[in-house]
Amino acid sequence: MPDWTKSMQQSFEYYIVDPGTWKDADQIDTVKSSIIERDSDAETKGSASFNINERLGECYIRAYLITIQNGVREKYPLGTFLIQTPSSSFDGMVHTVSMESYTPLLELKENPPPVGYFLPKGSNIMEEAYKIIREHVRAPVVQAKSNEKLYNDFVANTDDKWISFVSDLIANAKFELGLDELGRVLFLPVQDTATLRHVAEFSDGNSSILYSDISEEYDLYGIPNVVEVVYSKNNSNFYVRVVNDDPNSPTSTVSRGREIIYRDSNPEFSGEPTNYQIKEYANKLLQKLSTVEYKITFSHGYYPIRLGDCVLLNYKAAGINNVKAKVIKQSITCETGCKVTETAVYTSKLWG
Repeated sequence: MPDWTKSMQQSFEYYIVDPGTWKDADQIDTVKSSIIERDSDAETKGSASFNINERLGECYIRAYLITIQNGVREKYPLGTFLIQTPSSSFDGMVHTVSMESYTPLLELKENPPPVGYFLPKGSNIMEEAYKIIREHVRAPVVQAKSNEKLYNDFVANTDDKWISFVSDLIANAKFELGLDELGRVLFLPVQDTATLRHVAEFSDGNSSILYSDISEEYDLYGIPNVVEVVYSKNNSNFYVRVVNDDPNSPTSTVSRGREIIYRDSNPEFSGEPTNYQIKEYANKLLQKLSTVEYKITFSHGYYPIRLGDCVLLNYKAAGINNVKAKVIKQSITCETGCKVTETAVYTSKLWG
């Protein structure tokens, strides 16, 4: 692997992928430019656009970054995409065909499960998900091991596609769908950012590949500073009120100058709770609700990072120090420099 912080030669190669073997077939020499989008909020987890000097039929294309550093040539896949929507333009001399394309998960989005389809209670969740995806996509699928089973029959909704059915299914085992750069389908465990180890650090030091532009956003709207819990069952009646009046908390009654109340009138307890247990419940609830999500958007030279990876940010000039954030979105511009614009999120407790 090259030293991504040092100078290197960069170029790009593109290949048509044989859907039977999932290996590169014919190289395409007419791609002028491309942009790859990865998005964990998108159902298919990403897309790409290719500007090509020829019209291609529906096919899978795989993009590679080629690096040469210290005389060593290396090849890194950036993504595998199914071409779907072409449009063309002509400048008087050259035809350019713009092609929108999508990840292999698109094949899960094309068809619904049969009416009345269900998985019976007791089925192994990840084994069933693996079998469904293997049957409905041509891309390879990497199996995940889990002992989680269904506690009830899992029935498809009438408006489900296979992708929504499988996504909802594996959420019961705390997994989500993902992809690697070769287009293989992955099952990714859902993890809290705080528990992740960072795979890369971006800083504003002398050898940094971090660009100078960076933005950060967060929203305090709706975050309460008062929690009220009302419990009334089996002749037991309790009312508990917990207030965040910490002057060091940006959402406290002191800082805001007003109350924002969240009321829970149907708390769940096993057995009959005591007043102390309800107060503890209210405290923990206010702590949980007093959390804000920060979203950071920044750019850097290419580094092999996937959606869901954790990065460590140290951008002292912007006041960002030792922030661990999970990558949720990437845009990769396939030209010299291979600029990656990335969005990552992290949470911060505001009270408790």
